[in-house]
Amino acid sequence: MKAVFAAGGTAGHINPALAIADKMKSLFPDTEILFIGTPLGMEARLVTKAGYDFVPVEMAGFQRKLSARNIGRNIRAMYCYCISAKRAVRRILKDFAPDVVIGTGGYVTGTVLSQAAAMGIKTVTHESNSYPGMATKMLAKKADRVLLASEDAKKHLKYTERCVVTGNPLRSNIQIEERDAARKRLGLPEGFTVLSFGGSLGANRITEAVAELLAWEEKKGGINHIHSFGGNGRDMFYDALKESGVTEDRTRHIFREYIDNMYTCMCAADLIISRAGAMTITELTAIGRPAILVPFPNATENHQYYNAKTLSDANAAVLIEDKDLTKARLVEEVSALYSDRSRLALMEENAEKSAENNAADRIMSEIIDLLGKESFQ
Repeated sequence: MKAVFAAGGTAGHINPALAIADKMKSLFPDTEILFIGTPLGMEARLVTKAGYDFVPVEMAGFQRKLSARNIGRNIRAMYCYCISAKRAVRRILKDFAPDVVIGTGGYVTGTVLSQAAAMGIKTVTHESNSYPGMATKMLAKKADRVLLASEDAKKHLKYTERCVVTGNPLRSNIQIEERDAARKRLGLPEGFTVLSFGGSLGANRITEAVAELLAWEEKKGGINHIHSFGGNGRDMFYDALKESGVTEDRTRHIFREYIDNMYTCMCAADLIISRAGAMTITELTAIGRPAILVPFPNATENHQYYNAKTLSDANAAVLIEDKDLTKARLVEEVSALYSDRSRLALMEENAEKSAENNAADRIMSEIIDLLGKESFQ
């Protein structure tokens, strides 16, 4: 059996593809897998690091905001889509001769799956967000299977006949620990624990509010806090701490540029404050943690808002739009949850109920059903 994966742009697109590929190889070790992506995208690094074959193809996405610069970019993107990338992808697919082509997001998905469908190859697209991206909307009618992370995504698609809700797959390396064990691993004492992060692009807005929250926590006493201030946020964060009168407590505080043991930190937390990327939502529910979600407002088609709304509607998270996030609002929301442990426990229970466990198994079941069991023998 041969499978081609197309994913690019962000880890939220690439990691689901890697999770499906991992599951496929674990069930059918003889499967040959090839990834197609852009040479300078994140996929080139993550896919090769995961040990899968990767073929780069020059592609470009379309810019939605009109400007002289973006018009030039769109002309290049159109050339790539209609001529160069189209030819390159068709040649790769012809040479590799896959049984199925699977896309998990980014403009590379639209290009590769469109060509595969035109060549008569079976196609599967997976949408990780609650608001479908352009690739999913474009492929909803022509892909053989349209797999969705949540039921909410169906509301935004015109064609739903081939849609199946499977959830978002997580790679098997996620380590879920008991809360106390995770805190001990981090060197934190017992006590209410908050984890906050905003991602590499969206950390500053959250960081400013978190500095004031830390001042409130200091007055309360006995609260642990783990915070990632992002790549360019160190000076701003420590300046904000100084302004709020906060003294760093190395016993109860862990402040980092990036958190490289995120699953342990999530497991240690009683409450998580973050943006609302698709994989963050998936991890929150897999681990089962209540959250305060502040969607990144510049995400494509505001899809993080819809991700956050899915959990908010399930009473598993508090949704604060970026424009409404203030220092006072964040302190107010955390204080209310800290004081109402029964509400916090209910949110945690609802987060666990929202988890789509075994998503990778569901996805593989759909692929096997599409291709026939004989394809995997």
